[in-house]
Amino acid sequence: MTPVASVHASAVLVGNRAVLIRGPSGAGKSRLAFDLILAGRGGQLPPAVLVGDDRVHLDTVAGELWVRPAPELAGLIEVRGLGIRHCDFVGAAVIGLIADLAASDAERLPPPEALSISLNGVLLPRIPVGTGYDPLPLIAAALTTTASSGSLQPLDDCSKGIGNHISPNIATE
Repeated sequence: MTPVASVHASAVLVGNRAVLIRGPSGAGKSRLAFDLILAGRGGQLPPAVLVGDDRVHLDTVAGELWVRPAPELAGLIEVRGLGIRHCDFVGAAVIGLIADLAASDAERLPPPEALSISLNGVLLPRIPVGTGYDPLPLIAAALTTTASSGSLQPLDDCSKGIGNHISPNIATE
């Protein structure tokens, strides 16, 4: 498998799928990668290990998007305040989620079309994260929860019929 695209991104294998972390320089890609690794070590997420930091290679094989570290950066991660550090890593992983940091289309309740992206011909779930927001809770939620069924109904005493007044019997529906 020959890599066909080199991108400025980081990637972490969480469980059996990788999170590809994209964003402009200084957006926090390395920080999120390290936070995911720590969350995996702490048991908040499935075990997590670095694929690559700063630059990774992407290629599509059998309808799946694979990520590999840039050979010259394999096993290295930037930890702000400490510099470049050595870290355990894997040589390849299938991408299961895209995290876009400093995304201009990040919203409190994003439309469905913002939550997926076609990359190299593969449709993948996507989390747009706005500037100034901690991405770890969003990514952890995406990895550990499922979308609602869409059957949520506001309580009758909600004057606007919208908002955070969700029926308390959701768990039994």
